Amino acid sequence: MKLEQRTDQELIRLYIAGDETGLAILIDRYKSKIYTSIYLLVKDEYLAEDIFQDTFIKVINTLRNGRYNEEGKFLPWVMRIAHNLVIDYYRKERRTPVVVNSDGFDIFDVLHFTDESAETRMIREQTHKDLRRMIQLLPDDQKEVLIMRHYGEMSFKEIADVTEVSINTALGRMRYALNNLRKMMYGKELALKIG
Repeated sequence: MKLEQRTDQELIRLYIAGDETGLAILIDRYKSKIYTSIYLLVKDEYLAEDIFQDTFIKVINTLRNGRYNEEGKFLPWVMRIAHNLVIDYYRKERRTPVVVNSDGFDIFDVLHFTDESAETRMIREQTHKDLRRMIQLLPDDQKEVLIMRHYGEMSFKEIADVTEVSINTALGRMRYALNNLRKMMYGKELALKIG
């Protein structure tokens, strides 16, 4: 079996046993999701890279010290570390996090679309731009859950653990976020029809 096909747990055991390749594959496997979720919270390319690196320094130290015990839950564990580092950063800076604007790294740019016309591409790009603007308008707690669920592909239990709220609160925040996005989309649709 190729190393790339091994489970997260197998790769962690490999790394703990001294094979650096195990961690390299895990980083490669999840770097896009982890970096994107950090970037969407901090809205700064260089800061996101710093927090991403700090996240993996903590991961390495925890693994080397034999303190990792999240059986089969590597990605949520790393996302929780990253989230806590973002919170720590904002506590130090005393600023409120906001979601990405159109500058810098954009998750929608990494999605691959084939055989689309120029018109379809323009419509898709405008839709993504509009959606990003709308996400920026959401309250921070709703924005955070939406990003973790959609970009981080975390379960509501994992989101509840990371944000230190109940599962019902996390579910409620997601429901409010989606309802608010629907209202904003409906309002934009009405404005287009009237205009």
